[in-house]
Order: sequence, then structure tokens, then C-alpha cells
Amino acid sequence: MSRRLLSGALGLVLLAGCGGGQAPADAPSASSGQVAAPAQAARVSYYAAARFAEQVSFGPTPALIADIQAKGYERWIDEQLALPLAPMSTTVAQEIYRYGNNVQVPNRIISQFDLEMMRMALTVPDQLRLRVMWSLAHFIVAGRSKGEVPGWIEWANMLYRQSLGRYGDLLREVSLNPHMAHYLDNDQNRPKSAECQHCAPNENYARELMQLFSIGVFKLNADGTPQRDARGRYIETYTQRDVEELARVLTGWEHDPNPPSRPQRNWGNWAKRMTPTTWPPMRDGGRKVVLGKEFPAGQTQAKDLDDAIALLMAHPNTAPFVSLRLIQHLVKSDPTPAYVGRVAAVFLNNGRTGAVGDLSAVVKAVLLDPEARRGDNPATANNADGKFREPYLHRMATMRGMGCQRALSRGEDWYYSVWLQPALNPESVFGFYAPTDTAPGSNLLAPEQRLINSAELTTRLGELNWNRWDPSRQVNDLALYTAAGCDAQAFADAYASSPRAFLDLLSLRYFRGAMPPTLRSTIEQLIRNPQWNVNDPTEGPMRMLAYALSTPSFGVIK
Repeated sequence: MSRRLLSGALGLVLLAGCGGGQAPADAPSASSGQVAAPAQAARVSYYAAARFAEQVSFGPTPALIADIQAKGYERWIDEQLALPLAPMSTTVAQEIYRYGNNVQVPNRIISQFDLEMMRMALTVPDQLRLRVMWSLAHFIVAGRSKGEVPGWIEWANMLYRQSLGRYGDLLREVSLNPHMAHYLDNDQNRPKSAECQHCAPNENYARELMQLFSIGVFKLNADGTPQRDARGRYIETYTQRDVEELARVLTGWEHDPNPPSRPQRNWGNWAKRMTPTTWPPMRDGGRKVVLGKEFPAGQTQAKDLDDAIALLMAHPNTAPFVSLRLIQHLVKSDPTPAYVGRVAAVFLNNGRTGAVGDLSAVVKAVLLDPEARRGDNPATANNADGKFREPYLHRMATMRGMGCQRALSRGEDWYYSVWLQPALNPESVFGFYAPTDTAPGSNLLAPEQRLINSAELTTRLGELNWNRWDPSRQVNDLALYTAAGCDAQAFADAYASSPRAFLDLLSLRYFRGAMPPTLRSTIEQLIRNPQWNVNDPTEGPMRMLAYALSTPSFGVIK
């Protein structure tokens, strides 16, 4: 690809926003935003079904689009909720237990998390559950910079199991997960005592449980907008004293000690919840006060934890805090306050049993809200709608559009990974980006844009073509794709047939059957005036596929 073409495409992506500012006056109001299930029974267009698939999965496939069209949105969601769980396998990961702490481990074991995550993203039927898990993992972070591979997988499986359950149950499981306890040091949270002079309270988990997982740092209105004091300043949600007191509440947990003879690398007992310690000096059993609530002296660790979770779930911030993040990850980066308010109301009452934090109801409200669905008809789409396709979602959508069944691999020493956004492994507990990140030079929320830089665009433009090269055979072909179960050959065959056949296939698989005319014309011109090896039947189609998927028309989900 020429440098001029590369820089031009980079400009297109970086200048393309998710729309402008707030929704216009005709946006749905809080009073008109109730989800109307009967309206969803009408037949869904191909365009609308493909757009819905972009929000509820790791990328549209012909089968998924047809399924959504046949069932309608609400029935499709309900059937997803009823699907049996199919978590990541830990079989290969547990082979690490054969190795001591200071012994080099084969790459096929270390890479197992990435391979399993990609397999699930590409193939599992319950895409909605997995996509919600992916969303939760962006703000409830326990990265892979610490711990062991089995612990990473057990963490992901816990999020996966809880992703459509009760949010309070999720916070409890997060608090008792051994990988999280190690990642944010709650397994080191001990009061100083006469018996344990070297012990000290560790505030890491207590702080993030409030700041990142539930109530945030500033008080919010029911629609997610910040509250302000009489001088216009944001009002803090909690104090440093609250953090210290909550850390005391969370003392006294340890990695399950049984069996004591387990392998060295299973020191964290990664498949088992944290357990209350039986040595009194490791537990602060005194009276505590968090956010104005008293935790009486003498309570057990389990009772203190239950009371802490109940306190956070009852806080008025939690509903809009979580609702905004789920909307941002599933539908749009900059939702209107009315949209957030409607979803937050469902968080507070699922409408059936009065349950609080029912994530299945919350996710349904996110997806069926009028603001989420108005773009299903291009004539009623709004410029404020949309979100950047972050690197991992971009790659998975690319591969699912080709029907890939697993990661591209050349054996144990090389497998395909999204190196600019390794799954569930940001550099810090703050994730890959903050929900408050804005597009440069504007107040428009566009968190994912932080990951869309020149390196990412260069990868998008070149990766599909680079993967044709097989250094062992010194040839370019589609063998790597074929071995991963991808039907890349269909694009090569369509390309060989005619530009129109190629563009029609490209449009159906990646552009909801409605590729923009300007993009279609540009690609057709490039095909008719190739700047690549025309004697190679696979270079042209892969270059043009990469070019199309590097443009804002694909890079921004609207």
C-alpha cells in the first residue's frame, strides 16, 4: 500500500467522529423511552439485523444476521439468556502446574488464554453473554501482569458466568476471586497487630471497588450527569477515610489453603474462592464506618462483605455508573442523559420482580432502547450515535466476517493476537481507556479513540496481507487462513470473478449490505488500477479487504 494511501486512510479514521454532541430535540425523552417489546416482533431488515449483531456479538456472520432477522430482537435476546454456559477450557492451562516457579513454561501454555478467548469470540453461540463479559472486564479489571494462566482463565470464566446475573452477586464473586485478590492485593490486606508487626492494611482493592467497580469518585444524578455544589464543583462520592474503613472491612481473607500439597504455581488455588482466615490477628474485627454506615464489631468476614456489597448496591450512583459503561461498550460512546436514565431505572427495578442490578434486564434495556435502535433505519440515524471499533472488536469482526473458527497459528511459537489490545490485559486497573475520554478538541465522549493511532491503522491496513506470508515455505497464499477455518478463498474467488462480485460480498459481510457508494467507487478504481502483483490471485483481494476495513465506514459503528 502506498504511503499516500496510508496517510489518507489515517486521516479519514482520525477525523471521523462518532457523531456530534448531544442528540437533537427530537431524541427520545425519559418519559417516552420505555422499551416496547411488541414493536420488535416485526421483521427485521438485513441492515438492522447486521447493525444489531455489531452490538451484541464480536461481529456479524451470515448465520447470526439470519437468526436475528427470523426471531426479532427481543426473542433473540431471550434465547441467548437461556443458552447453556460454555466457559473457557482450563485443560491446557493447568499443564503449567508441572513446572516449578522458576522454570520456563512452553509458549503453548502461556498463550492459552488468548487462544481460548479468541476461540470463544469467533465461535460460541452465546455471543451476548460473552460480549457483556468483555464489556464488564473493561471497568472491572484484573489484568494478566500478575498471577498464573489458570487464574487468568478462572477470572474470565467467573465474569462470563456472572455477566447476565445480578450485579451484587458479581461484585461478591469479584471480591472473592483469587486472581483479583492477588492483582489488587486484598490477599495482603492485614491489620497491624502485636502478633503480626509486619502486617499493614492494603487499600488497593477497597479503593477500586468503589472508584471503578460501583460508585465512582463523584456523585451522580439518576441520569448519570454529575452533581455540583453551590459553587459549581463536583461533589466527591467518598473520602480517604471511607477507603481506609472499607479496607478494614475487607481484611481477613486468604487463598484457600486446601489441599496444602498443591503444585507451586497453584499457590493461589486459582479455581477456588478466597476463604476467611482462621488466625484472628489477620482480621480487623473492630467497629467500622463506611459512607456513614456502621459495621458493628465482631462481625464475620462474610457478613462484613455482604454488608459492604449491599451498601454499594443501595448507593444512588451505582445504577447510572454501571448503566453508562454498558451503553458505551455495547451501543454508543456518548449516550444522552435520558438514555442513561432509562437504563438506570431498569437497574433499580427490573420491571418483573423489582430486582436491583438484574444485568439481563439492564442489557435488554440498553439494546432495545429507542436511542439504540433509531440507527436501524439509516433515514432516522443520528450523528451523535456510534462508537469507534476498538482493536480487538475490529479484528474479531474481521475474522468472523470470513468465518474463521480459531486463531491463525503457525504452531506453538507463533499465533495471531491483537497486540495493541490484548484481551483482558490492559496496562493498569484503569483499563485501556477511561469512560470519560473525549475526542480531541471536543466534549464528545469517545473513549475507544485512544486506541486508534497510527500504529493501529498501519496494522489494519497491512495485517490481512502480511498474514499471507509463510516464511517456512517462502510463499504468499491463504493457507494460514484456511488452517484456521476461515473462508478467505470466497473473497479471492469473488475478486477473480469481477469487481462487482467482490464488492457485493464485501458489502454483505462487513457493511450491512449497504457499502457507501463513495467507498465502493474508490475500491473499484483501485482494483482496476492495481499497484500490487496482479499475478498473485490473493494479494489484491486481501489488500482491498484491508483497505475497506480501515475506513471510518467500518471503523466506526453507527
